Amino acid sequence: MRAFWRGYSENRGAVVGLALLVVLVIVAVFADAAAPYSPIEQYRDFFLTPPVWQDGGSWAFPLGTDDVGRDILSRLIHGARLSILIGLMVVALSLTTGTVLGLTAAFAGGIVDIIIMRLMDVVLVFPGLLLAIVIVAILGPGLFNAMIAVSIVTLPSYTRLVRASALSELARDYVTATRSAGASTARLMFSTVLPNCAAPLIVQASLGFSTAILDAAGLGFLGLGAQPPTPEWGTMLAGALQYYQRAWWVLTFPGLSILLTVLAFNLFGDGLRDALDPKLKR
Repeated sequence: MRAFWRGYSENRGAVVGLALLVVLVIVAVFADAAAPYSPIEQYRDFFLTPPVWQDGGSWAFPLGTDDVGRDILSRLIHGARLSILIGLMVVALSLTTGTVLGLTAAFAGGIVDIIIMRLMDVVLVFPGLLLAIVIVAILGPGLFNAMIAVSIVTLPSYTRLVRASALSELARDYVTATRSAGASTARLMFSTVLPNCAAPLIVQASLGFSTAILDAAGLGFLGLGAQPPTPEWGTMLAGALQYYQRAWWVLTFPGLSILLTVLAFNLFGDGLRDALDPKLKR
């Protein structure tokens, strides 16, 4: 761990990303206590109240209110919890499925390998967001269906990565020795080969968080993800689009939240890559 932190901390941007992620996770976990109001509670006397530093602002609503009088700060805080949940669900689904498919393709070979990889190639043919839109249009709009769609879109990257790493490990002597000792295929897959493929998977998963959050926000913006009044950042952007000239804060703060979160995960993933890959250590 000491060697890992030494390699990780050499990347200043990665340390900044880690600090932002720690703050985001704390806010998400303690959203109920940190948010001053309920994210769906409406205050009819405070429609489109500006932030506190602008004329007409109020300390009761530091970041202002939206078009129906809901506190933007409270919605952003609860949106952080939802974004973490989206990232966890999407990465868990795509990572688990991709690992199983990649190991199966590497160990089985032949026609099984061809079928799995050609299916992944078919998914990669389509632009990611467009394919997600098609899947949600078939399944129906909603947050859960949006997470399934994003998981399918990101599945090929995990499958191809696991297959390539597993094929590289299968050619090593320790795998041959383990197989000669009578180890079963399942033990070879999950106890021998998979742990040695963990480093690139961890990096890919950390970067997959940002992709999941961004794609889910895009689906929410198009009305295919989380539905109002759910405090999801993409849905908040969609509802605020008509007020971009009259009330800039309604559109700006959700957009900044998405930007900072995606940037934090990307910086964190870059730091992990530098720390876990010996070839990239300075």
